[in-house]
Amino acid sequence: MSMQNAQGGIPVIILKDGAQQTKGRDAQKNNITAAKLIAEIIHTSLGPRGMDKMLVDSLGDVTITNDGATILKEIDVQHPAAKMLVEIAKATDNEVGDGTTSAVVLAGALLDNAESLILQEVHPTIIVDGYRKAAQKTKELLTKIADKVAPTDKEILDKIARTAMQTKLVRKDSSNLSELVVKAVLAVAEKTEDGYTIDIDDIKVEKKAGGSIKDTYLTKGIILDKEVVHSGMPKKIVNAKIALVNSALEIDKTEFDAKINISNPQQMKSFLDEENKMIKNMVDKVVASGANVLVCQKGIDDIAQHYLAKAGILTVRRVKESDLSKLAKATGARMVTNLDDLFEKDLGSAENVEERKIETDRWVFVEGCKHPKAVTILVRGGSQRVVDEVERSVHDSLMVVKDVMENPLIVAGGGAPETYAATKLREWAKTLEGREQLAVEKFADSLEVIPLTLAENAGMDPIDTLTSLRSKQLKGSKWTGIDVMKGVVASMHSTDIFEPLSVKIQIVSSASEAACMILRIDDVIAIVKSSGPPPGAEGGMGGMGGMPGMGGMGGMGGMPPMDM
Repeated sequence: MSMQNAQGGIPVIILKDGAQQTKGRDAQKNNITAAKLIAEIIHTSLGPRGMDKMLVDSLGDVTITNDGATILKEIDVQHPAAKMLVEIAKATDNEVGDGTTSAVVLAGALLDNAESLILQEVHPTIIVDGYRKAAQKTKELLTKIADKVAPTDKEILDKIARTAMQTKLVRKDSSNLSELVVKAVLAVAEKTEDGYTIDIDDIKVEKKAGGSIKDTYLTKGIILDKEVVHSGMPKKIVNAKIALVNSALEIDKTEFDAKINISNPQQMKSFLDEENKMIKNMVDKVVASGANVLVCQKGIDDIAQHYLAKAGILTVRRVKESDLSKLAKATGARMVTNLDDLFEKDLGSAENVEERKIETDRWVFVEGCKHPKAVTILVRGGSQRVVDEVERSVHDSLMVVKDVMENPLIVAGGGAPETYAATKLREWAKTLEGREQLAVEKFADSLEVIPLTLAENAGMDPIDTLTSLRSKQLKGSKWTGIDVMKGVVASMHSTDIFEPLSVKIQIVSSASEAACMILRIDDVIAIVKSSGPPPGAEGGMGGMGGMPGMGGMGGMGGMPPMDM
């Protein structure tokens, strides 16, 4: 790509041949359009009346979900600006677990409104400054109206867990599931000086198609997706004493080449006897510790299996390290690497350990641990698609309960806090001088896209609903939101729709940061990979999935036509 010298002399080559550059308005328009398209795909999934998406990948695997982060992850977005929205969905999902759809919808609205200001010749930098101030002010407003709750108040936690499931496929079973979720989080919560800390990894979520969602249950212990290694072993042990070993019960092969010269059968026999003796010695150490259940991370030799079965020890092998550490937390056992270190004090305890058949597989259940610091939720459902979606719903629900326990502040749902913040922002905007005022007003408009979309997805008239919501909020009822299920504007306190403050704060932060980042870009340079075909041979924009012109959704690649 050459740039002509000012005096009309020799062209100066700056970029490689085949590189493409989009500048100024065009670059901004491209990026904003791509981000808006992503928000458009997602926005019909928002709220309890939101629709699901069916995503078919290149192998024909189907995912049916309305979880924002999952949708964006599965559609494999190509456009670089659109990828930023995928990132905010992922970040929101990892940080607070819920609100991914809202974050993307809000970011799309912020960019849409910014575009109208850019067309009125407002400089992007001014819009970015206004948005940043507005985001900060919104977070302050939300914190001010949040209600403080007791972190272990089961009733509140149950409402929070249920609200997270209202938007999902599992809505009908939300009361049953939310109870399990709250019990699970309370079981693994660690009390600290400042409150509580919860490691979500201590709650294992196993899933198995079959039965119905109602058959989902919580066990005070760990479920291992392995079977007992030997048919001669007991399949159930009551008052289990559990040994956790993360080394193999096998004879180690030497690391260097070793030759053994055997000249007669007698030597062969003594060699094999010695091996047997070593293995029996290992098993004897397990028996001596008083263990009647052995869980091993590595392999177990056939001869060792025979001796363990003889001793009546229920044994499971090749268990994942993460499951082993969860077992240690649940049963109070200590993980042992060297069998010489295995003593009675290292054993964990459980009321019962049993192999059960779940569908076509046999799994080992370690249940009835006294004060388990790790628990398992076994998710059931009519089909694999249902089970996958229930698992995603349970994850969101676990995360929001964790959020409230760690930061016990809640706000109402149903678009109430967004409408409240938008009204206050408009008042505050009047105190600002200059064009930032316009940006803050646009930020307020964008916040109202959340209640607007909720109403739209519920089949209500969006404009009438929003005006009714505004007027009720102005009369002083800050908890008035949209009761989507009944299709009316009502107090969220009466419908028990509550959300963690930390989720709302995260939504505002990530959406405004992504929007500001995209708005600041005024030049996109795409370089053709040198290892590819010769310069100019590759159509479109090299590695950037056809950005210029963006015919329809050209820039987004990644969603092949679906042959149903």
